[in-house]
Amino acid sequence: MKTIKIYAVALSLLSLGACKKSFLDTKQVTAVTDQNFYKTPKDAFTALVGCYDGLQVVWSEGIALPVAAEVMSDNTFGATGNSDGFGYQMIDEFDKSRSPSDQNLYNRNWVLYYRALFRCNMLLSKLDQIEWGSDTQLRKTYESETRFLRAYLLFDMVRLWGNIPLLTAPSTENIPQSNPDEVYKVIANDLKFAAANLPEVAYPAQAVANHGRVTRYAAEALMGRVFLFYTGYYAKADLVGVVSKSEALAYLEDVITKGGYGLIENFANLWPAASLTSYAGEDNKETIFAIKYTYTSDYAGNTDGNHWMVMIGIREQALYPYGNGWGAETVNPKLWNAYLPTDTRRAGSIISIVDEKLPFTNQKGQREYTGYYVKKYSPMIGLDGKPLPEANGNPNFQIGQFQDYVSIRYADVLLMAAELGSGNAQTYFDAVRQRAYKDAFTPLAISHDNIIKERRLEFAFEGIRYYDLLRQGIDKAAQEIAETSTVLNGGVSTEKKISAANIMATKGLQQIPYTQIGLSNGTLKQNAGW
Repeated sequence: MKTIKIYAVALSLLSLGACKKSFLDTKQVTAVTDQNFYKTPKDAFTALVGCYDGLQVVWSEGIALPVAAEVMSDNTFGATGNSDGFGYQMIDEFDKSRSPSDQNLYNRNWVLYYRALFRCNMLLSKLDQIEWGSDTQLRKTYESETRFLRAYLLFDMVRLWGNIPLLTAPSTENIPQSNPDEVYKVIANDLKFAAANLPEVAYPAQAVANHGRVTRYAAEALMGRVFLFYTGYYAKADLVGVVSKSEALAYLEDVITKGGYGLIENFANLWPAASLTSYAGEDNKETIFAIKYTYTSDYAGNTDGNHWMVMIGIREQALYPYGNGWGAETVNPKLWNAYLPTDTRRAGSIISIVDEKLPFTNQKGQREYTGYYVKKYSPMIGLDGKPLPEANGNPNFQIGQFQDYVSIRYADVLLMAAELGSGNAQTYFDAVRQRAYKDAFTPLAISHDNIIKERRLEFAFEGIRYYDLLRQGIDKAAQEIAETSTVLNGGVSTEKKISAANIMATKGLQQIPYTQIGLSNGTLKQNAGW
């Protein structure tokens, strides 16, 4: 169970309202403006709280990127209820004709991303007026954390929509979309600054109260991810002239040699629903960066829960230890079959109704039923049948889910370093596979194709697979994702078709909310294919 403290931060200029974990301890402040507030390091810390809060809530409404990325990939189908609208099928099939009225699926996400970005830009613009005193490192630390958060937000946005207005100052100006290269240059420079200026604190040595805060190693690891995606998707040799391949690898090697991270011995122990009593816990030695959630969300302004987990729960039926949900993101049987039976990640990642002998009876209520659901982020119930949020005092299981989203794991760093050509590439590759296969491990020669295949098995349902596909080239991604198969809609066999042509037409990008295009008076242009 989590031990949570709740802190109210009443800043009219930041519009804060979410409660936070212990590192975000700050007293209440009222009646402040951006002119009189940013004076002391304590003010800066309170504003930094707002930046973390901004990231925490970007998926509280709309379509969460970890869900959308899996639905867009070859890992899962859109699914949801058999009587629901077809918005998730539109995402899954890259086909606006599947749900023409859904023109604003991502509108709340767009708003919340830009709100979070505004907070980061506001703090960065006020750093010079704060009286830092003799602690020169404190300013560098706060600036580094803020710039990491800005980079993280922008990376999400540019991958999702491709063509976004780039704001690097606190502004509400209506500006045209920027060339993605401009966005990536800001991302690269922000991460470069954070990696150079955050203290070299090995993760296990970080105070528990600071878990969830950005570290130097989180910045270096995210740099590796950004480098691989940008150079792959845009077919470039380096990251906008800011970071070379050798520099990206050096960042990852620094994480490996100095970060103090390691692989959890048993893969299943990384995930609460896969391990139950043997869960390694949040902020374990494999976690490099996680978005923190807790169970105190309500409808009175506290927006701090994992609101998207309920979307992927088993459709309207709780089966211990799995809680019920809305049945989105049903698992493609091709993924189940991609695992060898000796791979512990299969049972650690996927709920198999048949293999686990679960008495699921709601096929008629489920669209695109395959017999497989996501285990890594499944809602959970206790032996008493109560949802875990309720057991912790929150009666609303929809907004009270509290499992952290582990954005970057140490296994990812190992495989990224191997892909970028580390001299230890085979060792890194073997370490990840040995954990997966245990005594059944047999060596496999490292190659680019084998690394990509391994990444799919290792990071299924973590929001990574789709972007691993896209960075192989849009043609290849479209071929991998496209398929014609059979699913059960309301218990009736139905053809499921995903067209490669649709994916290529959109270049793998998603729809910009039409509401935002309207509000911009046509300054914003819709992405191709939408």
